[in-house]
Amino acid sequence: MATVKIPKSSLPVQCDCEVIHGETVKKVRELMLPSNDFTALADLYKMFSDPTRVKILWALQMSEMCVCDLAVLLNMTKSAISHQLKSLRTTNLVKFRKEGKIVYYSLADDHVKLIFDNGLAHIGE
Repeated sequence: MATVKIPKSSLPVQCDCEVIHGETVKKVRELMLPSNDFTALADLYKMFSDPTRVKILWALQMSEMCVCDLAVLLNMTKSAISHQLKSLRTTNLVKFRKEGKIVYYSLADDHVKLIFDNGLAHIGE
């Protein structure tokens, strides 16, 4: 078997010492959020891990839309769109309003647009 040399620049950066910076650890530990806040934040970002949900969020920042509109726009079934909207509702990313038999969806608030816009700005760097 041939030996392959891996360039140092592609190896993970790690500490080669056993020094603990106690004051830094103490300061950050005091500032740590409760574990359930980190879990909720991770759950929020999971919603952005699915391309369909990201497309729905992008569309809803352009305009309020019903399930039928989103299904046509994304070339998907109403059932598939409804399933994704349920996930987005449970994480408070979208809200809805009823007008007769029609249910219209929109972004829950301006924070959602900000998260989306920041993500786009980051990938554009």
